[in-house]
Amino acid sequence: MPVLYPLLAVLIWAANTIVSKAAAGVLDPAAISLYRWLLAACVLTPFSVRPLWRQRADVAAQLPRFAVLALLGMVMYQCLAYYAAHSTSATNMGVIGALIPMLGLILNLVVFRKPVGVQAVTGVVVSLLGVLYLLGRGHPATFLDGGVNRGDVLILIGATSYALYNILYRRWALPFGQWLNLYVQVLIAVVFLVPLAFTAQSLAIPRQGIGLVVFAGIASSIVASYLWMLGLKRIGAERTAILMNLMPVFTAAMAAVMLGETVHGYHWIGGGLVLLGVSLAQGIVRLPIGRSGLSTR
Repeated sequence: MPVLYPLLAVLIWAANTIVSKAAAGVLDPAAISLYRWLLAACVLTPFSVRPLWRQRADVAAQLPRFAVLALLGMVMYQCLAYYAAHSTSATNMGVIGALIPMLGLILNLVVFRKPVGVQAVTGVVVSLLGVLYLLGRGHPATFLDGGVNRGDVLILIGATSYALYNILYRRWALPFGQWLNLYVQVLIAVVFLVPLAFTAQSLAIPRQGIGLVVFAGIASSIVASYLWMLGLKRIGAERTAILMNLMPVFTAAMAAVMLGETVHGYHWIGGGLVLLGVSLAQGIVRLPIGRSGLSTR
């Protein structure tokens, strides 16, 4: 069944959230950030270096755009997740990650002046309420007292950067094919991450960290991306994107089984509101209203 391709991709990405949390006690965030993309570059090079060389002049003309995409999608989004894992739960990371489609709507409205419908705005509000409820552990008023968990803020910043990445990737439509586009971004990400690696307390990979790096570098960075692209080709973008809403569910289940995390009531309520809001914003769930739009103009 073609739907299994993107479903497996979502499962792998959910598992990578567990890997990020597990790596917090084993590897320095700067170290695993570098090794992940360095490994991906090594695996992709035998298949992609010749196409890159043939189109080197055209690729060079697009380097500024490739650099922005690599910075947003691979350096900020992925790297901040490793730092966030030191101070928040995998369950929270999965739920906040589900905000990416909703954050994309906000960025399209505020930055790119793209009108959005009343239903989408309703979805944004519902999602934000869910986030406030989740981050406040069922008591949103605690923001006024103790503030927000640092890890939750980092993963929210990372999710915002990835939402902007998705928008720019679609708007720029770089004409080199998915694999070559991925390969160039991976190479640039490695260059960006080398200076960060010098801030690591240790660049050593202990024995228990080898599997984490391999999973992040191959399964999450390459295999899941390939399965996702197959899903886009076989069942279309809209049906494929819907499956991303399952990631926080998969992440919470894996975190409970593999990490022993307790799923509290505020996870269910806050996560449920986030998923409902995203579903409203994407049109999966529809309100009985007209199609009037809002614009910042």
